[in-house]
Amino acid sequence: MYMEWWQILVLTLYSGWVIFDDLGVYSGLNIPVAAGFITGLVMGDIGTGLLIGGSMQLMVLGIGTPGGASKIDAQSGAILGTAFAVSLNMNSSQALATIAVPVAALMVYTDILGRMSNTFFAHKIDSMVEKHNYKGIEGWFLAGVGAWTLSRMVPIFLALTFGSGVVEALVNVLNGGLKWLGDGLTLAGGALPAVGFAILLRFLPAKKHIAYLIIGFTLTTLLSTVFMNIQAVGGSIQDYAGAPLNGLPMLGIALLGGALAYINFKQNSTTQSTATQTMTAENTSTNFDDDFEGEIEDDEY
Repeated sequence: MYMEWWQILVLTLYSGWVIFDDLGVYSGLNIPVAAGFITGLVMGDIGTGLLIGGSMQLMVLGIGTPGGASKIDAQSGAILGTAFAVSLNMNSSQALATIAVPVAALMVYTDILGRMSNTFFAHKIDSMVEKHNYKGIEGWFLAGVGAWTLSRMVPIFLALTFGSGVVEALVNVLNGGLKWLGDGLTLAGGALPAVGFAILLRFLPAKKHIAYLIIGFTLTTLLSTVFMNIQAVGGSIQDYAGAPLNGLPMLGIALLGGALAYINFKQNSTTQSTATQTMTAENTSTNFDDDFEGEIEDDEY
């Protein structure tokens, strides 16, 4: 199926909202998994959207932007990857490797363009500040926001409007004469979330909290095995129970992880509270001694 005009319009507007949200609204709709979900909702396949958006989310877990640095635009990659995967009936992992990741990398250049364009608006705001023109400050500020949102909206609109033919031809090649390459890209797409975990572990204090890592991997194995067996049993009694018992190993892991995090938080809070009370007592004692240093007592007259 091909995309309708209203789908292109909604996804284009949403791509502009993503960067606007990321600049200061922080509604939670500006992350890759949300981009995949909303795109899947618009395209009529939420499952594919969550799979591609979640994979992009996992891939950028350990990526940060210190200062004004640019990073790969995983949100735009999730939007285009999901849109083309649904409209052209592509394999999700293949769409992730051939569309979502390359688009996310290429959109770094539009991000830089958006940042550079704001230099002009920043100088205009400076001139308005000197003139005490507050309306002018607001106007040029909004113009800068508009330029940054256009850095996403324009390429997304062009890709959705004119890119279907190119992507369809690419899919035909990857599933035809170059099927070996298509299979390799599908495998690579499935492995990409592991790259995000590797980057994240590289920057987290993993050595300091190695015990939590061991517990996490152990729980993953145990709960996956237990719930897999429960799901198998549930499937066999579906006709009697009315619905199969679904396996939710990640929910159990998340709950246990949340409990451990809460315990660690309470311990740190108690330690910090004790340290603060000790420092306060020491400062009070020191100030008391300073107040009376050099003072003449009654028996010294």
